[in-house]
Amino acid sequence: MRLARLLSTSALFAFGTVSAFAAPADSTASSDKKSPTKVAAAAPSMMGNTAPTDEHEEHEEHVSVSGHHTYFDGVTRRDVGGGLMQKQDSAKSVSAISRDYIEKQAPGQDPMQLIALLPGANVSSSDPAGLTGSHMSARGLDQSQMGFTLEGFPINDIGSFSVYSQEIVDSENLRKVSLAQGSADLDSPHLSATGGVVDMYMIDPKMKKGGAFDVSYGSYDYTRGFLRLDTGKIGQTNLRAYFSGSYATEDAIHSMATNRKLHAEAKFVNDWGDGNRVSLAIVGNRLYNYLTPSVNQASWETYGFGVKDQYIAPCYSGSTCTRPNGTTFKNTSGSTISNTSYNGVYKDPTGKTTAGDASYYKLHQNPFTNIYASAPSTFKLTDHLVLTETPYFWYGDGSGGAAYSLPTSWGATSMSGTLDGKTQTKGSLIYEPSITTTYRPGAVTKLTLTTGVNRLMVGYWFEYAKQSQTAPATGIASDGTPWNLWGAGPNFVFNDGTTYQYRQSLTQTRTHTMFIGDSLSLLHNKLTIDGGLKYAIVTRDAHNMLPDTSTGPYINKTYYQPLPTAAIRYQINPEMQVFVSGSTNFRIPTNYSLYDAGTYYKNGGYSTHGSTNLQPEISISEEAGWRYTGPTVMASVTYFHYNFTNRFFSQSECLDESCSSYATGSINAGGQSTNGVDAEVGTRPIFYHIRPYVSFEYVDARTTSNLRAGSGSSIDYLPTKGKFAPETPKYQVGFNLDYDDGNVFGAYNLKYVAKQYSTFMNDESIPGYVKMNITVGYRFKNLGFLQAPNVKLNLTNITNKHYLGFPIGLQTNATTMRGIFGNTVKGSTPTYMIAAPFAATGSISAGF
Repeated sequence: MRLARLLSTSALFAFGTVSAFAAPADSTASSDKKSPTKVAAAAPSMMGNTAPTDEHEEHEEHVSVSGHHTYFDGVTRRDVGGGLMQKQDSAKSVSAISRDYIEKQAPGQDPMQLIALLPGANVSSSDPAGLTGSHMSARGLDQSQMGFTLEGFPINDIGSFSVYSQEIVDSENLRKVSLAQGSADLDSPHLSATGGVVDMYMIDPKMKKGGAFDVSYGSYDYTRGFLRLDTGKIGQTNLRAYFSGSYATEDAIHSMATNRKLHAEAKFVNDWGDGNRVSLAIVGNRLYNYLTPSVNQASWETYGFGVKDQYIAPCYSGSTCTRPNGTTFKNTSGSTISNTSYNGVYKDPTGKTTAGDASYYKLHQNPFTNIYASAPSTFKLTDHLVLTETPYFWYGDGSGGAAYSLPTSWGATSMSGTLDGKTQTKGSLIYEPSITTTYRPGAVTKLTLTTGVNRLMVGYWFEYAKQSQTAPATGIASDGTPWNLWGAGPNFVFNDGTTYQYRQSLTQTRTHTMFIGDSLSLLHNKLTIDGGLKYAIVTRDAHNMLPDTSTGPYINKTYYQPLPTAAIRYQINPEMQVFVSGSTNFRIPTNYSLYDAGTYYKNGGYSTHGSTNLQPEISISEEAGWRYTGPTVMASVTYFHYNFTNRFFSQSECLDESCSSYATGSINAGGQSTNGVDAEVGTRPIFYHIRPYVSFEYVDARTTSNLRAGSGSSIDYLPTKGKFAPETPKYQVGFNLDYDDGNVFGAYNLKYVAKQYSTFMNDESIPGYVKMNITVGYRFKNLGFLQAPNVKLNLTNITNKHYLGFPIGLQTNATTMRGIFGNTVKGSTPTYMIAAPFAATGSISAGF
C-alpha cells in the first residue's frame, strides 16, 4: 500500500507536466532515414557534458552502430570488459560502467558498489545489499570531496556534502555510471568537487509497451522485489514513460534490527525534430533504517562483528572487564573497548546503569524520506545554436537517532527541566534525534554555439537551498523504545518554558555560478583545444538559535572563486589518442563548521565549536593520458598530479587536563601533494564469449604541512609534513572475468586495496585486503509473454574475509608523541567502518 501511494504521488506530479512534453510523432525523423548531422563539431570535451541530454547523444550513437541484439534488461553481451569500459573522448580521465555489468550484479546494489572495480574507486560497504549505504574515495579523496549527479542534478547533501548512496536510484533503472577521477566539468553543479565526479544516468522509457520485474532472496533474510511498467508511445506522440517501484528488507548485520527500503521512480521522455528532447525524472525514497556503528581497532580485535543479542558495557582503558562468555580481561589498549554491534538488550541484567544503555539498537534509528525531480531538456534553436536546461528540485527529511544524558544547562545558564511535566532522575537518558529537512530547487542553463571548427558554451547555475537542522529531546520507554522517532514530543522543557535542542540552525545557501568554455577543433578534428572558466559566488546565511555561541546567532559568509580549466586532445589515428588537461576545483566549508552545537561545558563552551575563518578547499590538478580503442581491445593510462590547499579536517580538543570535557571543530589542515597513475584494459568477447577487464592505480599522496594537535598547555605542531595521506591506499587492483554465451552467463571479480593510514602521523593503519565475488546465471529463451527470463546467483566476499574496510574518524596521531616545540601530544583513537561479510543472493527476472 505504501509503495502504491509513493508511485501514485510520482505519477500525479509527472502527469501534471505531460502536456508540456507532447509533440506529434511525425515531427521526429523516422528510423529509416539518414540521421541528421549532430550539432557538435568536435568530440566530447571536459567543458560541459554533465546533462543527460549531452550524454544521450553519445549513447544513441553507440546503440545505432552496434548492430547487436539487446535484451530487455539492456544487456548486449558486447560491451568491453563485461560492461566495465566504454569508449571515452574527453580530454581527462573518465571510466564508466554499462548495463552489461550492472545487470549481472545483485539487484538493488547502490551506485558506489557498482563502480568499485574502476581505477581509483575505493569502496567499502557495511552490508552486502547496500541498504545502509557505502563509503567511497577516489585517488584518496572521500565522497564528501567529490560531486555526485543523477540525471544532471546534484545529489550531495548541501550542508555536509555527504552522499547517501542507498537513497539514489534502483540499479535496474541505471543505464550508465561514469567516474571522472580527477575533475568536474564546467557545467557540473557542485560545491564540493575538489576531487572527481560520479555522474549517473537512468534508462529511457521504451518505445513499446511492456515492463520488467525481478525478485530476490539472500543472506541475512534479504528480500527484495522490483517492478517496472513502460507505457510505450502515448497517443500520436513520441512521449513515453515508465513507472517503477521496489521494496527491500534485510536483517542488520550489526544489530537486532531489520532495515527496510521503499523506492519508486518515474521517467518521461519526448523527442522531436532535429535534436529536441524533453525529459522528466522523479525519484522517491523512504528508508526505515538503523545506523551502523564505527569502531576502533581494540574493539574490533575483541568483538569482531559484535554481540547482537546481549548487553555489553564499554570497557575503559585500564579497567578489568567481563567478556560475554564470563571470562575477564584487562584493557591495556589505551582505548575504550565497546561492542561492535549495537546492544540487543537495553539495560544491564544486573540493574547497573552504564554508558552501554545508550548503545541499545532502537536508540540508533535512521528514517529518511527523499524526493528528487529533474527535467533535463535540449532545444535546437537554430542549426548552430542549442539550449540545454536542467531544472531540478531536491527534498529530504529524516533523522539520525542517539541517546544522551539529561541537559543541565541552556547555554551558559544552569537550568533544570521536565519531561512530559515530570522531573527526571539526574543522569537519565533521553532520545535526541538529529533532524534535517532540506528544500533545494535549482537549474543549470547553457547555450552552445557551433560555427565551423569552433564550439562556444556559456551557462549559468543557480540554486537556493534551505536546510533546517534540529535535535529536540524526548523520552525513552522502559523497554528502550523512543517515545517518538522524530522527537515530536513530549519534549524536554526547561523551567523557563524553553524547549531544549542539542542543535538548532537554519542554513540558506545561494549559488550563482557562471561558466564559459570554448572548444576548437583543428586538423580535421584530430586536434581539439578546450579552455574555460567557471566563476562561483556562494553565500551561506546561517542562523544558530542556540544561546551563548562563539560565532553568534547570525553568520553570513560569501565565497568567490574563479575556476579555470584547459585541455588538449590529439587523435593520433582512429584507435589512439593522447590528452593533457589542467583544472581548478573547490569545496566550500560545510555548514556545520559554522555552528556551535552539542553539550555546553562551563570551561570551554559547546562540544562542537564553529568557525567562520575557514577558506574554501582548493585543488589544482593536471592529467596526461593515452587511450587505445580498437575493435577488440580497449585500454587507457593516465598520469595525474594534484596540489591541495586549505584541506579541511575535523579535530577534537580536550578542554581540561583530564579530558572529561572536549570540543570538536573544523580546522585548516594545510596542503597535500598527490602523484599517481591510473590504468585499465578490457576486451570485447574473445575465446568463446570471455571478456576480461583489469584496472590499476598507484598513488603517492603526501601531506605538505605540519598539523596542530594537542590541548591546553600541550598544544603543538606534529611533524606531519611528508607523511603519507590517510585513507589513501597506495595500490589498488581490480579484475573481472565475464562470460556470456546468450544462455549461460557468469563472472568472477576481485579487488585488492592496499593498507590505509587513519592518522596523519602514520602511526595507525588498517591492513590491505582482497575481496572476491562470483556471479552465475542462466538466461532462458522467451517463454510465452515473458522475455528472456533468467535466474542468477550472486556470491559476495566468497572467502568471508573479515576486515575493516575504511577509516571513518581520522586523527592526527594515535599514540603519544612529542611535537615540534617539545610538548607532549596525547594520541586519539581513530575509528573505522566494518566491511560486509560473505553473502549469497538468488534472483529471478524477466521482461514482458
